[in-house]
Amino acid sequence: MSARRVTAAVVLAALASLLAVNAASADGPAISTPGSPTVVANGPHQLTLSWTPSTWIGDPAAEQPINYEVQAPLGPNTYRWLGTTLDTTITLTDLAPGTTYRIAVAARALGGYSDSSSAITVRTASGRATVSYLNLDWSPTNNQIQHILKVTNTGTGPLDLSAVRVRYHLRFEGGNTSLVPNCDWAALGCARIRQTVQFFIPPGGPPGLTTPAPPGYPIPGTAAPGWVELTFTDGTLEPGESTGPIQLRHHRHSWSDIDERDDPSWLAATSQWTENGRITLDVDGVREFGDLSS
Repeated sequence: MSARRVTAAVVLAALASLLAVNAASADGPAISTPGSPTVVANGPHQLTLSWTPSTWIGDPAAEQPINYEVQAPLGPNTYRWLGTTLDTTITLTDLAPGTTYRIAVAARALGGYSDSSSAITVRTASGRATVSYLNLDWSPTNNQIQHILKVTNTGTGPLDLSAVRVRYHLRFEGGNTSLVPNCDWAALGCARIRQTVQFFIPPGGPPGLTTPAPPGYPIPGTAAPGWVELTFTDGTLEPGESTGPIQLRHHRHSWSDIDERDDPSWLAATSQWTENGRITLDVDGVREFGDLSS
């Protein structure tokens, strides 16, 4: 998903948040909690939301314009900004199709703040394609990664598979970036599938190194993020048609154990197919499924 541009409204909202926290009394929030957002319109790349407004608590003379922050809660006291507005409705853009988001709203102003609203969970409408996932490996700490993927055309026209790019995101623990990708079986034939391993070395290098780290040098003990990318040589899917199962298996050259539990795209085995929104799919470079920051 492309990064949202930092606008003046976002900068002002950040400043307002800091001032509000400093100005807030020990008695608690000075602004009532806004209503939980409701979905007005749901599209593949955007959501329109609305909510009931907040009001000032206490002295009306202290009232200032209220700015609403739309947030994606990520954990305790941790969230990602999705947008800001002075209105009680907003259209969020640059979202990924077929992806689940948790969304809440909080009110901020120069003279106070509110608690965050209750979060809603909403799945954006499907785009041109989705990825289904079936984990075959009941032990996430053995020496192989094993799962089945399936791409389905959820659009309204033919889907050119040569324009499709699927990425299974993982972390190479300990900086060990050795990985051998395998296609064990595919309904459309493994010969029509290409797999590429990509990783990104965190900044730094060996202790005492004063020059940039050598190309490809992993910091010992540091997990390197990356992915296994899957593309297709050819083929076309009609609307509603899928590739059928693609059974994949990956291991290290040394066959040493791999801990999958911190891999962003990993889900515990359940014997059930699922649309795993942590696997990303692009068509002609446009995100059509999945979002790691959702």
